[in-house]
Formats: sequence, structure tokens, C-alpha cells
Amino acid sequence: MTELKAIFLGFLQGATEFLPVSSSGHLVMGQELLGLSVPGITFEIVVHVATLLSVLVVYRERLLDLARKTLVKREGEAWRYVGLLTLATLPVAVVGLTQRARVEALFETPVTVGVALLFTGTILVSTRWALKRELGDRFGWRAALLIGVAQCLALVPGVSRSGVTVTAALWLGVSPIEAAAFSFLLSIPAIAGAAVLHAPELTGGTAGVAPLPLGLAFVTAAITGILAIRIFVGMLRNRSFPAFSVYCWFAGLGFLAWLAMA
Repeated sequence: MTELKAIFLGFLQGATEFLPVSSSGHLVMGQELLGLSVPGITFEIVVHVATLLSVLVVYRERLLDLARKTLVKREGEAWRYVGLLTLATLPVAVVGLTQRARVEALFETPVTVGVALLFTGTILVSTRWALKRELGDRFGWRAALLIGVAQCLALVPGVSRSGVTVTAALWLGVSPIEAAAFSFLLSIPAIAGAAVLHAPELTGGTAGVAPLPLGLAFVTAAITGILAIRIFVGMLRNRSFPAFSVYCWFAGLGFLAWLAMA
């Protein structure tokens, strides 16, 4: 793998992992349209760990505060929030572990990505009305579970994880900034779990990526991920978040048209 290709793939991963446009969908489209091939499981794990680092950097103060309040001060409200994150993580963990073969098979059907992007665009535009409702920072166990169920949809390539979880949170009455925070904190176990799940495959002889391209991809994905999170939150704050739907529709329709003509 060349250094330039590594930087491009790192940028693609960092941007699409957090912006509501689906990183898995863009991975499939990139392979189909540009003839790109993901060079083994090592590269995938490295760039995912890089985006995990992005979340830790952006939300470091909140994470440290949460750790201090749970482990040192033992505050009930902090433990409640940890419980909400845990509950919201369970659905995708169960589906991911029990339906892994079926989920992976979806990546072999490119048309799925086009349709899923159209779906993502539709749910994103619905936030135009969700944002007009009365929203608050505090939510309960039912809302956390439903957000977790929504996250399961993102196992389909082309469905954005951040898009579906934030949209679900907004419709459940959660404020935009808190919806983003919960979504990105929820991504920590999701991304870490996916990396751990695939880690054993590193022994399968697929780790043939030179250190320099791998390092460049990691740095690029981490920096791009930080910028993507800040852009995402900024657009939620100024209520321009539904604009991402236009891109998803354009990308989905364009990809389906390309597949039809190929």
C-alpha cells in the first residue's frame, strides 16, 4: 500500500465514522467505484482504534469527570449514566455476536449500500421536525434501550451509526448536544468491541501492511475523526444537521445508478 493511498483511506475512515454518512457504506462504495481494496484486517483495526482515540480526545473531560464521579465520589447519577450506556450497548452486542455471518454477507451485496444510504437520508431529514420539539438533557432506561436498538441498524453497510442513534435520541426527547455526546460515548464500546472481535484474525496472515502507511493512516484517521465530531456537534447545535440527508440521497442514488449501468 502506498503512503498516499493510506492517507486517503485514513481520511475516509475518520470522516465517515462520525459524520452521519456511514463509514462501512463508503468503504464498499470506494472498493466498487475506485477499485480500492482494504489491505487486510490489520489496517481495519488500526484505523478503527484511531477513531476510538478521536472520541477519547474530544470527550476526555466528560470521561474523566464520569470516572471520578463513579470510582471516587461514587455518585448515583454518574453510575446511572454508565448503566444507560451499558444498556444501550447490549442490543448491538447480541446482534453482532449472533448474526455476524449474516451481517458480513451484506458487505458482499453493493446494492444494499445504495438502499441503506437512502434510508439514512430519510431518517436524517426527519430530525428537522424532531428538533422543533421540547428536548432535555436527562432521559431514562427506555430511551437508552431504544437508542441501542437503533444502533443495531448500523450493522447494515450504508446505515450511519451516529445518524440513527442521534435521530432516535432526538425523537425520544433528548437535546441535540446530549444526543451527540451519548452517541459518541456509545461508540467507544462499539468500536472497541469490533476491534477485539476481529483481533484474533491478525494471526491469519493478513497483516501485510508496512509500518509507515499504517502509521500515516492512523494519524490521518484520528485527526480527521476529531474534526468530524466537532463538525457534527456544530451542525446539531445550529440545527443544520438535516442537511446531511441531501448528501446521503445523492450518494445512494448515484451509487445505485452506477451499479445499474455497470
